[in-house]
Formats: sequence, structure tokens, C-alpha cells
Amino acid sequence: MIKRTSLLYINSLLSKKKTWKILDLGCGFTANKNANYIADVYDFSEFYTGRKFTKISGKILPFKDNFFDFVIASHVIEHVKDIDFFIKEIQRVAPRGYIELPTRLEDNLLLHRNNIKDHLWLFYFDDNKKILIADKKRQNIEPFITMGLLQKELRNAFRESLVLELYWEKKIEYKKQISKSNKNLKKVYFLTIVKKYISYHLRKNKLTSLVLLLFFATFLLL
Repeated sequence: MIKRTSLLYINSLLSKKKTWKILDLGCGFTANKNANYIADVYDFSEFYTGRKFTKISGKILPFKDNFFDFVIASHVIEHVKDIDFFIKEIQRVAPRGYIELPTRLEDNLLLHRNNIKDHLWLFYFDDNKKILIADKKRQNIEPFITMGLLQKELRNAFRESLVLELYWEKKIEYKKQISKSNKNLKKVYFLTIVKKYISYHLRKNKLTSLVLLLFFATFLLL
């Protein structure tokens, strides 16, 4: 079973489970505050001195079956080549967990190597069939938002549009596919968006359009 949830709800739930073994997998420096076990392919043992850290080497997670009560995989699966094996592994080490993923929109907007080069999959959730769909990564929009303050502001304001938050128990229902509907989509370029924006204001307000033209002309000449 897999369904939509929210990180707010998950944190509230986990904060009450004082005896649970909670693993945050592949979290880097941003482990969930409720996780008492951390695992990553990089060594963050000195950073997580108050929690049990395990360095991962290889595809098989170095934990016994159902060792944990809960496993968190936040912004991890989109990086993994063999998602079939990875999903089997997180199901093996815990009976339930939380998965967080960028939506296809956020993954297309962000101008960062992490998204453009390292993300191998795009995801969306089928609410009718309650199944996670994994699609090969394609760039349909020329990214123009850098990771940082603006990205955080946008994610806070439009989280449901930019982040997939999923809770699962026992089994993660998912499938891989190549979306036929997206195969022939033309890539949307940043300059096209700017031109449309300027054109709109030209028609609406001549004074505003003059200022905008001067601003974007200066921007494009830099």
C-alpha cells in the first residue's frame, strides 16, 4: 500500500514513536529530526555524532530483514539506476516508510547538476490506482531557477505542486514506463517565456512594457 501524505503528518507520527528504530537513508546533511539511524554512501559519521551512522558500500543495505520500524528515503530514488532493487531493499529492512520526491515540474525547473545530470527518473503518483509511476528523465523545460532561497520560497508556497510526499506499508506499488504522451513534447525555453511575458505587458501597459524592455535588454546583454 502506498498513498499520499505530508511530511508534517509523518513528523508528528514519528515524534510519538519513542521506541521505534527510524532510518534516514541517503539524506546527506539533512537527516530527519526523528531518525535515530542514518545511512549514506558518503561518510557523515562525524556530523551525526549523536546518532548511529552506517556507511553504505554496494547495492545491498547492510541491515537485517525488518531491522527498522520505519525508513525514510527523501530525494533518493530519482538518483538510483536500479530502482527495482532499491525498492525491494527498503521494503526488506522496514515494514513501512516515507518517500519524498521532486515532481516532474520541480525537476524541470531547477538549474542544478543534481537535477539535470544526476536525476535519472521522473515520478508522478496515480491517485486512482494508488501507484507510483517512474519515467525516464527528460528535460521538457529549460531550467532557470537555481537551488537556494528562491527554490525554498517556491517550495514553501507551492509544495504540493513541487514535492511528492508518500507513505507506504508492506509493499510499494510502482511501475516503470515511458510516457507516450511526453515523447513528442517540445522543450520550453527560458527566452520563450521571457518573450511571452514581455509581449503580454506590451499589450497591457505601454509604460510598464518600456521599463521591462530596458530591463531585459540589459539582462540579455550582460
